[in-house]
Amino acid sequence: MSKWQLITKGLVKDNPTFVLLLGMCPTLATTTSAINGLSMGLATLFVLVLSNMAISAIAPVVPDKVHIPVYIVVIATFVTLLQFLMQAYTPDIYATLGLFIPLIVVNCIVLGRAEAFANKHGVVDSALDGLGVGAGFIISLTVLGMVREILGTGSVFGWKFITGDGILAFVMAPGAFLCMGYLMVLFNKYLKK
Repeated sequence: MSKWQLITKGLVKDNPTFVLLLGMCPTLATTTSAINGLSMGLATLFVLVLSNMAISAIAPVVPDKVHIPVYIVVIATFVTLLQFLMQAYTPDIYATLGLFIPLIVVNCIVLGRAEAFANKHGVVDSALDGLGVGAGFIISLTVLGMVREILGTGSVFGWKFITGDGILAFVMAPGAFLCMGYLMVLFNKYLKK
């Protein structure tokens, strides 16, 4: 597989949100707005790329009996670093995303890529895989956040372009499921072409 295919596979064919249905908790909970979706996607990309690289580098020396706990410690290390960086440089976004930043440690996208790809491939390929899957996650969360924000408040990225109130249900849990379902249908219909 070429380097370019490693990246594009995570965008479309193995899109973590619309195809594999992974990471649904942060996807549905944090996408009340486009900026929240983008922020959560970028945070996950950061952890995914760095943990894939680290796990790929240490995988040959980690015994099979303890590889999952070791991977979780590596991922937790990068999530802690991310938390410190966000608290220092983007405290508003950190406060908005709240509990979902520490939960990246147990996000099945991150651990799944470590187990399925990073421990079997080189550092560069693992970084590219993390970049592709992370970019797919960013796009999914941002698009879902945009749709929910437009329908729920009449704005996108905080810019109000529809006067009046939106449909409140779209910024609540039912709207998340509805938007997610329709976007999955559209995405998978596009894939079959």
